[in-house]
Amino acid sequence: MTAATESSPPVVPAQSQSRALAAFILVALIWGSTWLVIKDQVSAVPPGWAVTWRFMIAAAGMFVLAAVRREKLLLSREGMMLAVPVGLFQFFGNFQLVYRAEQHITSGLVAVIFALLLVPNAVLARIFVGARVNARFVAGTVVALGGIALLLLHEYRAAPAGAEEVLVGVALTAAALLCASSANVLQATDLARRQSVVVLIAWAMVAGAIADGVFALATAGPPVFDSSPRHLAGLFYLAIVGSVFTFPLYFALIRDWGPGKAAYNGVAVPVVAMTLSTLFEGYRWTALAAGGAALAMTGLLIALSKRREA
Repeated sequence: MTAATESSPPVVPAQSQSRALAAFILVALIWGSTWLVIKDQVSAVPPGWAVTWRFMIAAAGMFVLAAVRREKLLLSREGMMLAVPVGLFQFFGNFQLVYRAEQHITSGLVAVIFALLLVPNAVLARIFVGARVNARFVAGTVVALGGIALLLLHEYRAAPAGAEEVLVGVALTAAALLCASSANVLQATDLARRQSVVVLIAWAMVAGAIADGVFALATAGPPVFDSSPRHLAGLFYLAIVGSVFTFPLYFALIRDWGPGKAAYNGVAVPVVAMTLSTLFEGYRWTALAAGGAALAMTGLLIALSKRREA
């Protein structure tokens, strides 16, 4: 069995395609709501400990999910050897950097930059798993990147932080992108396809949470925990809804569609985040933001549109 590619994805029944599309939409809607919650979390607890608590809870939740599904909770030796780097890239490096980035720039700006995930995903997948990029994907990506550029410009202009703070935040987010992309590509390998998605993620979260805890202890000192109802609600939302529910859907999407197309989820997320902000925070759209959102979504539709098979 070969890894899914952008030009020749596995032939799957229409019902499976519909489930994949439903998963794509659900993940975009949920992750579009998490950026504001993360911002609130790091306002009360050091980022290192905020990430640690999230993935300690998420790992436990993922094992419960695996048990409910009657899956074997142990991985093979090669499965564990895959779970560790996935955990270190995704649940340690990626999130430690993202949570810190939100201390320097707005959550909207972080979300917009993360929409660029489709670029390293496609490039790394081409290098490491031989995924080819078809013309439709390239055309959609060019259009989407134009939209992302407009959204980025809008968020940069609206950002209350100074230029130095913005540059630090952008650099942290870019590093997080590379970590997330590395984990995504690992999920597209043949070895990953032979593992249970849920059990692999559970052990990856364990590895990530251990690394998070050690890092937090070294950088932030003794554990810090906020037991206020608002903080706990946000923490469990991020751990259970934003992690246990969504990561199996997203990683399964990577296996079905390939890393490049799956990363188009990140194009939809900032649009969702901005829409939710409009509804709940009084976010005011500008022509620049509206044009960027329209271009980004157009690019998504082009790249993900169904091809006629030969």
